[in-house]
Amino acid sequence: MTNIIGTYECKIDAKGRLMVPAPLKKQLPSLEDGFVLKRSVFDKCVELWPKAEWDLMMLKINKLNRFNKKNNDFIRKFMAGVKMVEIDDAGRLLVSKDLIDFAGISKDLVLTSKVNILEIWDKELYEQSISGDDMDFADLAEEVMGNLNDDFNGIS
Repeated sequence: MTNIIGTYECKIDAKGRLMVPAPLKKQLPSLEDGFVLKRSVFDKCVELWPKAEWDLMMLKINKLNRFNKKNNDFIRKFMAGVKMVEIDDAGRLLVSKDLIDFAGISKDLVLTSKVNILEIWDKELYEQSISGDDMDFADLAEEVMGNLNDDFNGIS
């Protein structure tokens, strides 16, 4: 698994190309393998999956019984808008118009890590999503992480 770190602001041009920031590009696994762009399941943003991470997810998806209607519906919605993409020689990534429209992306955007993938957000929508207006992060952290028993001591 690849761990990606950081949040980066950048711009997208009229053709849907964004310049991948150099510090981020250095963290990405093999650029030759390519990436997958897709709609986020939970948020109004686009996810950028390194191909190796996508392949791992596809192994899980392929275990679903497609003769179960809920599974079939899930697969269809999960795969909606999926695109294979590459970072070109100039360091740019092309985001298709349908994904730009889905995420409400304007000129200013944010690339932010989500452990092993990246999220691409319209800057204003990203700021709204992390503002904390809709939740208390301390309560969420306690609920999600508070019951983990692991070998890491003193981590907070």
